[in-house]
Amino acid sequence: MKLIESYILRRTFQMFLATLLPILAIIWTIQVLGRINLVTDTGQSMGSFATLASFILPTIIPVVMPFALVIGITQTLNAMNNDSELAVIDAAGSPRTVLYKPVLLLATLTALFSFVITNFVEPAARVKAREMVAEAYADLLSSVIEEKTFRSIETNLYVQISERHSGRILMGLFLVDYRDPNFEMIYYAREGSIDEAGTTLTMRNGEVHRKTPDGRVSVIKFLSYAFDLSSMAESTGRAPVYAGDRNLDFLLKPDPTDKYYMDSPGSFHAELHRRFSDWIYPISYALIALVIVGGARSHRRARLHPMVLALVIAFGMRWLGFSLTNLAKNTNSNMWTIYAPPAIPAMIAIFLLASQRRMTLPAAWQNAIGSVYGRLQGRITAMRSKTGGA
Repeated sequence: MKLIESYILRRTFQMFLATLLPILAIIWTIQVLGRINLVTDTGQSMGSFATLASFILPTIIPVVMPFALVIGITQTLNAMNNDSELAVIDAAGSPRTVLYKPVLLLATLTALFSFVITNFVEPAARVKAREMVAEAYADLLSSVIEEKTFRSIETNLYVQISERHSGRILMGLFLVDYRDPNFEMIYYAREGSIDEAGTTLTMRNGEVHRKTPDGRVSVIKFLSYAFDLSSMAESTGRAPVYAGDRNLDFLLKPDPTDKYYMDSPGSFHAELHRRFSDWIYPISYALIALVIVGGARSHRRARLHPMVLALVIAFGMRWLGFSLTNLAKNTNSNMWTIYAPPAIPAMIAIFLLASQRRMTLPAAWQNAIGSVYGRLQGRITAMRSKTGGA
Protein backbone atom coordinates (compact mmCIF):
# COMPACT_ATOMS: atom_id res chain seq x y z
CA MET A 1 0.00 0.00 0.00
CA LYS A 2 1.30 3.44 -0.95
CA LEU A 3 2.13 6.05 1.64
CA ILE A 4 -0.81 8.29 0.64
CA GLU A 5 -3.18 5.31 0.81
CA SER A 6 -1.95 4.43 4.30
CA TYR A 7 -2.44 8.06 5.30
CA ILE A 8 -6.05 8.12 4.05
CA LEU A 9 -6.80 4.74 5.65
CA ARG A 10 -5.40 5.84 9.01
CA ARG A 11 -7.34 9.12 9.05
CA THR A 12 -10.57 7.45 7.95
CA PHE A 13 -10.20 4.67 10.53
CA GLN A 14 -9.54 7.19 13.31
CA MET A 15 -12.61 9.23 12.38
CA PHE A 16 -14.63 6.00 12.10
CA LEU A 17 -13.68 4.98 15.65
CA ALA A 18 -14.21 8.50 16.99
CA THR A 19 -17.75 8.38 15.62
CA LEU A 20 -18.56 4.75 16.39
CA LEU A 21 -17.62 4.59 20.06
CA PRO A 22 -19.70 7.57 21.37
CA ILE A 23 -22.76 6.66 19.30
CA LEU A 24 -22.48 3.02 20.33
CA ALA A 25 -22.13 4.01 23.99
CA ILE A 26 -25.22 6.23 23.86
CA ILE A 27 -27.44 3.65 22.15
CA TRP A 28 -26.12 0.87 24.38
CA THR A 29 -26.86 2.93 27.50
CA ILE A 30 -30.42 3.57 26.32
CA GLN A 31 -30.98 -0.13 25.64
CA VAL A 32 -29.49 -1.14 29.00
CA LEU A 33 -31.55 1.36 30.99
CA GLY A 34 -34.68 -0.06 29.38
CA ARG A 35 -33.91 -3.34 31.14
CA ILE A 36 -33.07 -1.94 34.56
CA ASN A 37 -36.31 -3.49 35.82
CA LEU A 38 -34.51 -6.84 35.81
CA VAL A 39 -32.68 -5.66 38.93
CA THR A 40 -35.54 -3.81 40.57
CA ASP A 41 -38.22 -6.44 39.95
CA THR A 42 -36.33 -9.68 40.42
CA GLY A 43 -33.61 -8.74 42.89
CA GLN A 44 -30.75 -9.72 40.60
CA SER A 45 -27.20 -8.63 41.35
CA MET A 46 -25.37 -5.93 39.42
CA GLY A 47 -23.09 -8.65 38.06
CA SER A 48 -26.07 -10.34 36.40
CA PHE A 49 -27.21 -6.99 35.06
CA ALA A 50 -23.73 -6.29 33.62
CA THR A 51 -23.74 -9.72 31.96
CA LEU A 52 -27.12 -9.02 30.39
CA ALA A 53 -25.85 -5.64 29.18
CA SER A 54 -22.91 -7.35 27.45
CA PHE A 55 -25.34 -9.60 25.57
CA ILE A 56 -27.18 -6.55 24.24
CA LEU A 57 -24.07 -5.05 22.63
CA PRO A 58 -23.81 -7.45 19.63
CA THR A 59 -27.38 -6.61 18.60
CA ILE A 60 -26.63 -2.92 18.02
CA ILE A 61 -23.10 -3.05 16.60
CA PRO A 62 -24.11 -4.12 13.04
CA VAL A 63 -26.69 -1.32 12.85
CA VAL A 64 -24.42 1.48 14.09
CA MET A 65 -21.22 0.60 12.22
CA PRO A 66 -22.35 1.47 8.66
CA PHE A 67 -23.47 4.96 9.72
CA ALA A 68 -20.22 5.54 11.60
CA LEU A 69 -18.39 4.50 8.44
CA VAL A 70 -20.32 7.04 6.35
CA ILE A 71 -19.46 9.82 8.80
CA GLY A 72 -15.82 8.74 8.96
CA ILE A 73 -15.39 8.70 5.17
CA THR A 74 -17.22 11.94 4.42
CA GLN A 75 -15.60 13.86 7.27
CA THR A 76 -12.09 12.68 6.34
CA LEU A 77 -12.34 13.35 2.62
CA ASN A 78 -14.17 16.63 3.16
CA ALA A 79 -11.42 17.80 5.54
CA MET A 80 -8.79 16.78 2.99
CA ASN A 81 -10.65 18.76 0.32
CA ASN A 82 -10.86 21.83 2.57
CA ASP A 83 -7.10 21.58 3.15
CA SER A 84 -6.56 21.28 -0.64
CA GLU A 85 -5.04 17.83 -0.22
CA LEU A 86 -7.40 16.27 -2.76
CA ALA A 87 -6.53 19.02 -5.25
CA VAL A 88 -2.82 18.30 -4.77
CA ILE A 89 -3.42 14.56 -5.30
CA ASP A 90 -5.27 15.29 -8.56
CA ALA A 91 -2.60 17.78 -9.68
CA ALA A 92 0.12 15.19 -9.05
CA GLY A 93 -1.56 12.90 -11.57
CA SER A 94 -2.50 10.21 -9.05
CA PRO A 95 -5.39 7.97 -10.13
CA ARG A 96 -8.67 8.03 -8.23
CA THR A 97 -7.93 4.53 -6.95
CA VAL A 98 -5.59 6.18 -4.46
CA LEU A 99 -8.75 7.41 -2.69
CA TYR A 100 -10.91 4.42 -3.45
CA LYS A 101 -8.57 1.64 -2.29
CA PRO A 102 -8.18 2.56 1.43
CA VAL A 103 -11.84 3.50 1.79
CA LEU A 104 -13.11 0.29 0.19
CA LEU A 105 -10.60 -1.75 2.21
CA LEU A 106 -11.99 -0.32 5.45
CA ALA A 107 -15.55 -0.86 4.19
CA THR A 108 -14.80 -4.48 3.30
CA LEU A 109 -13.30 -5.18 6.72
CA THR A 110 -16.33 -3.55 8.34
CA ALA A 111 -18.68 -5.65 6.19
CA LEU A 112 -16.88 -8.89 7.12
CA PHE A 113 -16.96 -7.99 10.80
CA SER A 114 -20.67 -7.16 10.52
CA PHE A 115 -21.33 -10.50 8.78
CA VAL A 116 -19.63 -12.45 11.58
CA ILE A 117 -21.46 -10.52 14.33
CA THR A 118 -24.86 -10.79 12.62
CA ASN A 119 -24.70 -14.49 11.75
CA PHE A 120 -22.71 -16.03 14.59
CA VAL A 121 -22.44 -13.75 17.63
CA GLU A 122 -25.77 -11.91 17.72
CA PRO A 123 -28.09 -14.99 17.67
CA ALA A 124 -26.22 -16.62 20.56
CA ALA A 125 -26.24 -13.35 22.51
CA ARG A 126 -29.99 -12.96 21.98
CA VAL A 127 -30.64 -16.47 23.27
CA LYS A 128 -28.42 -15.96 26.34
CA ALA A 129 -30.14 -12.66 27.14
CA ARG A 130 -33.61 -14.21 26.88
CA GLU A 131 -32.56 -17.15 29.02
CA MET A 132 -31.19 -14.84 31.70
CA VAL A 133 -34.40 -12.82 31.85
CA ALA A 134 -36.53 -15.97 31.88
CA GLU A 135 -34.51 -17.59 34.66
CA ALA A 136 -34.64 -14.41 36.71
CA TYR A 137 -38.42 -14.27 36.52
CA ALA A 138 -38.82 -18.01 37.04
CA ASP A 139 -37.98 -17.64 40.73
CA LEU A 140 -39.88 -14.39 41.17
CA LEU A 141 -42.82 -15.92 43.03
CA SER A 142 -40.98 -18.51 45.04
CA SER A 143 -37.93 -16.61 46.24
CA VAL A 144 -37.91 -12.91 45.35
CA ILE A 145 -41.28 -11.34 46.16
CA GLU A 146 -41.32 -9.81 49.61
CA GLU A 147 -43.87 -11.02 52.10
CA LYS A 148 -47.01 -8.90 52.66
CA THR A 149 -46.25 -6.77 49.58
CA PHE A 150 -48.21 -6.60 46.33
CA ARG A 151 -45.95 -7.03 43.31
CA SER A 152 -46.59 -7.08 39.60
CA ILE A 153 -45.22 -10.20 37.92
CA GLU A 154 -46.72 -9.32 34.53
CA THR A 155 -48.87 -6.57 33.07
CA ASN A 156 -52.21 -6.59 34.96
CA LEU A 157 -51.15 -9.56 37.08
CA TYR A 158 -50.40 -8.92 40.77
CA VAL A 159 -49.59 -11.18 43.70
CA GLN A 160 -49.18 -10.94 47.47
CA ILE A 161 -48.01 -13.61 49.90
CA SER A 162 -48.15 -13.65 53.69
CA GLU A 163 -45.35 -16.13 54.35
CA ARG A 164 -42.79 -18.06 52.35
CA HIS A 165 -41.72 -21.52 53.49
CA SER A 166 -39.06 -23.86 52.16
CA GLY A 167 -39.85 -26.11 49.22
CA ARG A 168 -41.52 -23.28 47.25
CA ILE A 169 -44.47 -23.23 49.65
CA LEU A 170 -46.42 -19.95 49.85
CA MET A 171 -48.90 -19.16 52.62
CA GLY A 172 -51.74 -16.62 52.49
CA LEU A 173 -51.75 -16.13 48.74
CA PHE A 174 -53.60 -13.32 46.91
CA LEU A 175 -53.57 -13.25 43.10
CA VAL A 176 -55.25 -10.51 41.05
CA ASP A 177 -55.58 -11.13 37.31
CA TYR A 178 -56.80 -8.28 35.07
CA ARG A 179 -55.26 -9.56 31.84
CA ASP A 180 -58.54 -10.66 30.26
CA PRO A 181 -60.73 -7.63 29.43
CA ASN A 182 -63.89 -9.80 29.60
CA PHE A 183 -63.65 -10.44 33.34
CA GLU A 184 -61.57 -9.77 36.43
CA MET A 185 -60.27 -12.64 38.56
CA ILE A 186 -59.21 -12.45 42.22
CA TYR A 187 -57.80 -15.58 43.83
CA TYR A 188 -57.28 -16.25 47.52
CA ALA A 189 -55.74 -19.41 48.93
CA ARG A 190 -54.48 -20.40 52.33
CA GLU A 191 -51.57 -22.24 50.76
CA GLY A 192 -49.86 -22.48 47.39
CA SER A 193 -46.83 -24.04 45.76
CA ILE A 194 -44.92 -23.73 42.49
CA ASP A 195 -43.60 -26.73 40.61
CA GLU A 196 -39.91 -27.08 39.81
CA ALA A 197 -40.41 -26.07 36.16
CA GLY A 198 -42.13 -22.86 37.21
CA THR A 199 -45.07 -23.54 34.88
CA THR A 200 -47.87 -24.11 37.40
CA LEU A 201 -48.97 -22.44 40.62
CA THR A 202 -51.11 -24.84 42.66
CA MET A 203 -53.41 -23.12 45.19
CA ARG A 204 -55.20 -25.04 47.95
CA ASN A 205 -58.12 -24.24 50.26
CA GLY A 206 -59.26 -21.01 48.70
CA GLU A 207 -61.77 -19.26 46.50
CA VAL A 208 -61.85 -17.29 43.27
CA HIS A 209 -63.97 -14.17 42.63
CA ARG A 210 -64.94 -13.56 39.01
CA LYS A 211 -66.36 -10.17 37.99
CA THR A 212 -67.79 -9.46 34.54
CA PRO A 213 -67.95 -6.00 32.90
CA ASP A 214 -71.65 -5.67 33.78
CA GLY A 215 -70.80 -5.89 37.51
CA ARG A 216 -71.88 -9.47 38.19
CA VAL A 217 -69.69 -11.35 40.65
CA SER A 218 -69.45 -15.11 41.08
CA VAL A 219 -67.57 -16.81 43.91
CA ILE A 220 -66.22 -20.34 43.61
CA LYS A 221 -64.56 -22.20 46.45
CA PHE A 222 -61.96 -24.84 45.71
CA LEU A 223 -59.83 -27.38 47.50
CA SER A 224 -57.14 -27.30 44.84
CA TYR A 225 -56.72 -25.01 41.85
CA ALA A 226 -53.88 -25.00 39.29
CA PHE A 227 -53.00 -21.59 37.86
CA ASP A 228 -51.17 -21.89 34.55
CA LEU A 229 -47.97 -19.84 34.27
CA SER A 230 -46.77 -21.32 30.99
CA SER A 231 -48.17 -18.44 28.93
CA MET A 232 -45.85 -16.00 30.65
CA ALA A 233 -42.47 -16.20 28.97
CA GLU A 234 -40.76 -14.29 31.75
CA SER A 235 -42.24 -16.45 34.49
CA THR A 236 -41.69 -19.90 33.09
CA GLY A 237 -37.95 -19.89 32.76
CA ARG A 238 -38.35 -21.00 29.11
CA ALA A 239 -37.83 -18.03 26.84
CA PRO A 240 -39.46 -18.13 23.39
CA VAL A 241 -37.13 -18.60 20.44
CA TYR A 242 -37.82 -16.26 17.53
CA ALA A 243 -36.33 -16.17 14.04
CA GLY A 244 -33.67 -13.66 15.10
CA ASP A 245 -32.50 -16.06 17.83
CA ARG A 246 -31.84 -18.99 15.50
CA ASN A 247 -28.39 -19.90 14.29
CA LEU A 248 -27.45 -19.78 10.65
CA ASP A 249 -27.61 -23.57 10.20
CA PHE A 250 -31.26 -23.66 11.27
CA LEU A 251 -32.20 -20.76 8.96
CA LEU A 252 -30.51 -22.46 6.00
CA LYS A 253 -32.34 -25.72 6.69
CA PRO A 254 -35.28 -25.11 9.08
CA ASP A 255 -37.01 -27.96 10.85
CA PRO A 256 -40.53 -28.18 9.32
CA THR A 257 -41.88 -29.58 12.61
CA ASP A 258 -40.56 -26.69 14.73
CA LYS A 259 -43.43 -24.93 16.52
CA TYR A 260 -42.22 -21.38 15.93
CA TYR A 261 -41.32 -22.10 12.30
CA MET A 262 -44.78 -23.55 11.66
CA ASP A 263 -46.43 -20.45 13.14
CA SER A 264 -44.49 -17.98 11.00
CA PRO A 265 -42.29 -19.46 8.25
CA GLY A 266 -42.06 -16.10 6.49
CA SER A 267 -40.22 -14.51 9.41
CA PHE A 268 -37.53 -17.22 9.26
CA HIS A 269 -37.02 -16.83 5.52
CA ALA A 270 -36.90 -13.05 5.82
CA GLU A 271 -34.41 -13.29 8.70
CA LEU A 272 -32.07 -15.43 6.59
CA HIS A 273 -32.10 -12.94 3.70
CA ARG A 274 -31.71 -10.03 6.13
CA ARG A 275 -28.53 -11.56 7.53
CA PHE A 276 -27.16 -12.13 4.03
CA SER A 277 -27.96 -8.56 2.97
CA ASP A 278 -26.96 -6.52 6.03
CA TRP A 279 -23.23 -6.94 5.39
CA ILE A 280 -23.62 -5.20 2.02
CA TYR A 281 -24.61 -1.89 3.63
CA PRO A 282 -21.08 -0.82 4.72
CA ILE A 283 -19.72 -1.35 1.20
CA SER A 284 -22.73 0.38 -0.37
CA TYR A 285 -22.43 3.33 2.00
CA ALA A 286 -18.70 3.63 1.27
CA LEU A 287 -19.33 3.70 -2.49
CA ILE A 288 -22.01 6.37 -2.09
CA ALA A 289 -19.71 8.45 0.12
CA LEU A 290 -16.97 8.23 -2.51
CA VAL A 291 -19.37 9.41 -5.21
CA ILE A 292 -20.40 12.39 -3.08
CA VAL A 293 -17.05 13.51 -1.69
CA GLY A 294 -14.38 11.43 -3.45
CA GLY A 295 -12.75 14.17 -5.45
CA ALA A 296 -11.52 17.75 -5.36
CA ARG A 297 -14.30 20.31 -5.60
CA SER A 298 -14.81 24.02 -5.13
CA HIS A 299 -16.27 25.32 -1.86
CA ARG A 300 -18.54 27.63 -3.86
CA ARG A 301 -20.36 24.66 -5.36
CA ALA A 302 -21.31 23.17 -2.00
CA ARG A 303 -24.87 24.01 -1.09
CA LEU A 304 -25.10 21.16 1.41
CA HIS A 305 -22.51 19.50 3.62
CA PRO A 306 -21.47 16.16 2.05
CA MET A 307 -21.99 14.31 5.33
CA VAL A 308 -25.62 15.48 5.50
CA LEU A 309 -26.31 14.32 1.94
CA ALA A 310 -24.62 10.95 2.58
CA LEU A 311 -26.54 10.39 5.82
CA VAL A 312 -29.87 11.29 4.18
CA ILE A 313 -29.27 8.64 1.52
CA ALA A 314 -27.99 6.13 4.10
CA PHE A 315 -30.98 6.55 6.39
CA GLY A 316 -33.34 6.26 3.42
CA MET A 317 -31.70 3.01 2.34
CA ARG A 318 -31.82 1.58 5.84
CA TRP A 319 -35.46 2.55 6.35
CA LEU A 320 -36.40 0.97 3.02
CA GLY A 321 -34.49 -2.18 4.00
CA PHE A 322 -36.37 -2.51 7.29
CA SER A 323 -39.69 -1.91 5.52
CA LEU A 324 -39.09 -4.53 2.84
CA THR A 325 -37.92 -7.05 5.45
CA ASN A 326 -41.09 -6.59 7.49
CA LEU A 327 -43.19 -6.83 4.32
CA ALA A 328 -41.46 -10.08 3.37
CA LYS A 329 -42.14 -11.50 6.84
CA ASN A 330 -45.85 -10.87 6.52
CA THR A 331 -46.32 -11.93 2.89
CA ASN A 332 -43.78 -14.79 2.81
CA SER A 333 -42.86 -13.73 -0.72
CA ASN A 334 -40.59 -11.32 -2.61
CA MET A 335 -37.65 -12.22 -0.37
CA TRP A 336 -35.17 -10.99 -2.96
CA THR A 337 -36.42 -7.42 -2.58
CA ILE A 338 -34.54 -7.34 0.75
CA TYR A 339 -31.29 -7.11 -1.24
CA ALA A 340 -32.49 -4.15 -3.32
CA PRO A 341 -31.85 -1.26 -0.85
CA PRO A 342 -28.11 -1.98 -0.43
CA ALA A 343 -27.37 -3.57 -3.80
CA ILE A 344 -29.03 -1.19 -6.30
CA PRO A 345 -27.48 2.03 -4.88
CA ALA A 346 -24.10 0.23 -4.78
CA MET A 347 -24.34 -0.64 -8.48
CA ILE A 348 -25.38 2.93 -9.32
CA ALA A 349 -22.45 4.25 -7.29
CA ILE A 350 -20.01 1.91 -9.10
CA PHE A 351 -21.30 3.20 -12.45
CA LEU A 352 -20.89 6.82 -11.36
CA LEU A 353 -17.38 6.18 -10.03
CA ALA A 354 -16.36 4.37 -13.22
CA SER A 355 -17.69 7.24 -15.36
CA GLN A 356 -16.23 9.85 -12.93
CA ARG A 357 -19.58 11.47 -12.27
CA ARG A 358 -20.86 13.02 -9.06
CA MET A 359 -24.01 12.21 -7.12
CA THR A 360 -25.92 15.38 -6.30
CA LEU A 361 -29.46 16.14 -5.27
CA PRO A 362 -31.49 18.56 -7.37
CA ALA A 363 -30.73 22.19 -6.54
CA ALA A 364 -34.20 22.73 -5.07
CA TRP A 365 -33.77 19.76 -2.71
CA GLN A 366 -30.31 20.89 -1.66
CA ASN A 367 -31.55 24.40 -0.99
CA ALA A 368 -34.49 23.08 1.07
CA ILE A 369 -32.33 20.73 3.15
CA GLY A 370 -29.64 23.38 3.48
CA SER A 371 -32.23 25.90 4.66
CA VAL A 372 -33.50 23.52 7.35
CA TYR A 373 -29.92 22.71 8.37
CA GLY A 374 -29.09 26.43 8.54
CA ARG A 375 -32.14 27.16 10.67
CA LEU A 376 -31.19 24.42 13.12
CA GLN A 377 -27.66 25.81 13.36
CA GLY A 378 -29.08 29.29 13.91
CA ARG A 379 -31.36 28.12 16.70
CA ILE A 380 -28.52 26.23 18.38
CA THR A 381 -26.31 29.33 18.17
CA ALA A 382 -29.09 31.52 19.62
CA MET A 383 -29.69 29.07 22.48
CA ARG A 384 -25.98 28.99 23.26
CA SER A 385 -25.79 32.78 23.32
CA LYS A 386 -28.75 32.93 25.75
CA THR A 387 -27.20 30.35 28.07
CA GLY A 388 -23.78 31.94 28.01
CA GLY A 389 -22.28 29.42 25.59
CA ALA A 390 -23.15 26.36 27.70
